[in-house]
Amino acid sequence: MMRSYITLLLLLSAYVATAETGKWKSLATGTSLNYTTSAATGTKATDVNGMPMTVVYLENLGFQKIGQNSNADDVAWLRSQGYQVVELDYAHSEKAVSPTLNQDIIAINSSLQGGRFCGCDCSPYRSYILMEGYRISRDIPYYQDAPGVYNYPDVYKDTAGDMLYLDLVYPANPSAAVPVVVTFSYSNSFATVSSGQLTDTNKHKRMYLPYFWGAFKDSFVEGASAVGFAWAVCDHPKYCDWGQGRYAGGGNKSLGAIEVNPDAARKVKSAIRTVRGVGRSLGLSGEVVVTGFSRGSTAAALAVGDGQTDAFEDASRGRFADESSLVQCALLGPGMFDYESTLSSSNEYIRMSAFVSNTGSSWEQQGALATIQGSSSAPTLFFHNTDDFYADKNKDPQGLYATQAALMKARLDAVGVATEMLTDYSTGHAVPQSAATLQQMYDFMLRHVSVDTGIKAVNVQTADAAAAPVYDLLGRKVSSGYKGFVVRNGRLYHQ
Repeated sequence: MMRSYITLLLLLSAYVATAETGKWKSLATGTSLNYTTSAATGTKATDVNGMPMTVVYLENLGFQKIGQNSNADDVAWLRSQGYQVVELDYAHSEKAVSPTLNQDIIAINSSLQGGRFCGCDCSPYRSYILMEGYRISRDIPYYQDAPGVYNYPDVYKDTAGDMLYLDLVYPANPSAAVPVVVTFSYSNSFATVSSGQLTDTNKHKRMYLPYFWGAFKDSFVEGASAVGFAWAVCDHPKYCDWGQGRYAGGGNKSLGAIEVNPDAARKVKSAIRTVRGVGRSLGLSGEVVVTGFSRGSTAAALAVGDGQTDAFEDASRGRFADESSLVQCALLGPGMFDYESTLSSSNEYIRMSAFVSNTGSSWEQQGALATIQGSSSAPTLFFHNTDDFYADKNKDPQGLYATQAALMKARLDAVGVATEMLTDYSTGHAVPQSAATLQQMYDFMLRHVSVDTGIKAVNVQTADAAAAPVYDLLGRKVSSGYKGFVVRNGRLYHQ
């Protein structure tokens, strides 16, 4: 008995010695929250630069927990995995709910991308925001990259190829099986050479906040836990420094700023199968929502269609070949869905044209539209700002992303698949940040998956259809007398 008592005292002393407390101002609640920072108890997990991997753990929120472990147990587990943990205590505030809570997610990531939060040094690309009851399975391999696709760098192209990875955040010991939101990073991981040797410098950069969620104030995926979802972030399919890459026989940067199929599609499908396969052992429901922004949207769009292309289904370098790669719905930001419809003077068209001509590929295969064959394709919400296109109007005078979204939406509408269009929530190349627009996105997901977690569904006010603004295909408001294709309430019509 005395030995157990002494052991307990030693454990408590170790906790006290490594824990610090303070106050952090919450934008969501308008109050100062108590925080506690605690060092890792296991082998300290650090990034390649020695910065501590950090979990910001949001606890005592304003909605029912899904994970049934105590917060103390989950925090202890996270610390045992090597994470530094910062606990933010919301004291069960009624304002600590979705989508209000997203304001704090944005603020936290803004701090983490600078390498510090609540007085702690933190990794800017290996730090995560978890809501109470959630744990993380990090660095799950999902596909072995084929180095001969992008042929960059020279040392790497002669290897067997690195693995692509994903991180999965899930409720531990859940009260109900939950769906998962899967996203593809718009910060590339890639092989790097130093002094003629491959290094790990740019591996696992899928969460590199200065190029990713931190820089773009993107809170949608991490905020999905507040409406009953797990979430996963995957390495982008183009395992290459984004502006680099060349096809065999092509010139330097001949694949700069584009991803190519069937390679990208194989990776996207393998990522979804892997999340589904691994998730079954973690209590996930098997339902998957896919989302992405920018280059991540181009990747995610490849999961929308129900068509079968043999070259896309090849799982020999992937995992969980017996799992389905179909998804329940999708939310796609500005991205490339049909390269052939891009203006012939654009870099995307020029590079893809050369790739298609020199590799015997096809235009149709190099985009998501060809994958959409029937009504089993995924319901999709598109979001973009209509002024989001290249400043060089000689290349894209009509608005690249508005046109791409309209084309894919029209294809889905034609086969009877539900779609919505969310536009002009801000300006430029940006993601939705306001409570109203995030609410619309979460509600779209909740209509297309089964969520039985006790978390209150997000409420959305429906607008009067007759009073809804009308847009042309490029997202510009037009009068009721406009003749041609128009979008009203997220639907494509001809008037």
